[in-house]
Amino acid sequence: MTWKRLTPVLSALAVVLAGVWFAMRSHAVGAVPGSSIPTFSTAEIGREGHFYVGGHYVGEQGNETMHGAMYVETWVPKKVRHPYPIVIIGFSVGQDEYEFMQTPDGRPGWAYDFVNQGYTIYMMDFPGLGRAGFIPGVDGEPTPQRSTNLIEEIWTGGRSPASEWSKEQHVREKRVQEFADWPQWKKETQWPGESGKGKKGEPAFDYYAKMEVNGVSKFDLEGKDTRDDLVQLLDMIGTPVVLLLHSGSAVGWLVADSRPQLVKAIIAAEPNSPPIMNAERGVAGPGNVWGLTRTFIHYDPPITEASELLPVRQEIADGPDLLPCWVQSEPAHKLANLKAIQVLNVTGEASYHRPYAHCEAKWLNQAGVKTTFVKLEDVGLSGNGHQMMSEKNSAEIARYFMGWLDKNVQ
Repeated sequence: MTWKRLTPVLSALAVVLAGVWFAMRSHAVGAVPGSSIPTFSTAEIGREGHFYVGGHYVGEQGNETMHGAMYVETWVPKKVRHPYPIVIIGFSVGQDEYEFMQTPDGRPGWAYDFVNQGYTIYMMDFPGLGRAGFIPGVDGEPTPQRSTNLIEEIWTGGRSPASEWSKEQHVREKRVQEFADWPQWKKETQWPGESGKGKKGEPAFDYYAKMEVNGVSKFDLEGKDTRDDLVQLLDMIGTPVVLLLHSGSAVGWLVADSRPQLVKAIIAAEPNSPPIMNAERGVAGPGNVWGLTRTFIHYDPPITEASELLPVRQEIADGPDLLPCWVQSEPAHKLANLKAIQVLNVTGEASYHRPYAHCEAKWLNQAGVKTTFVKLEDVGLSGNGHQMMSEKNSAEIARYFMGWLDKNVQ
């Protein structure tokens, strides 16, 4: 074959190969051909909703502004295969609902994991945060995002909690030293990135830092606005749901206490600090004095003051590298409104919650709430920190949650 005849053939072949390359690249990164912008298939999503709940007017008459409303986003699968929607309640002091939508290394987050398996999901931005309205003064003032040093220490495993910077931080924050440098931190292996230890300058870490948003000084996660907004959301949904709680999400227990008939199960993924006294990274002083919350929650026999729970601290911890738990004096008061709700309480192997994470399950079980406590490494999911939805095995963790629901929630 002459060169003149061969040229069109080679040109056509080049076009075909280029098309294959672009198609493969698009499929690999979920982007439009020739682009590195991460996008994800919505093939399993049939409908989306974006709306607000709650809110009330504040200010002088004739000059009122709306305050306290909550932004909600819902995804409904084309084929609903599970009867109970997932309501994700998470607050990581700097991370809003976006952390459930995409991981810092560009993979689809828990929201996609659930909706792609046929679960309707709900996510939200709390009053004063994200896409929910912020009113200067009424909501306080903006508070800064977490520093990169603090992110390295508590979330990515990139900095020792015993480093000089960390020790100085503990002094500034008046932290005691009991488990301020929790021993499990060295087991962190799941943070995305080449080194396996997230540090400033690595792409996944830097992207995660971009996800950080400011808080507001008067925000109260257990406050009336947040609680009422979430209760209104459950009333609007109108059918029982599964609450997925993460980090600063104690308000989820209050919501379940207010609408027990609308909560089928709770997945508690390191949802808050331990009962009675603070313990996060060496903090001391009163915390969840009502056991699960800082504010009133119903017990039976009824009580009006948290002190009536008569909490006592274990003399000996349940194991090495763990803190002693606070429990009720017997006979224990029961969380009567939660007793019919199945609870899965999980903790990551390397998390700063690890020294006390088991205490919540201990409190729940003593109070009559059937709670399964799981250390993720015991089900083959090792090396996770607190921000497990952002880590390399996030999809496997979501799959474990769904497997537990399949077996235990009918």
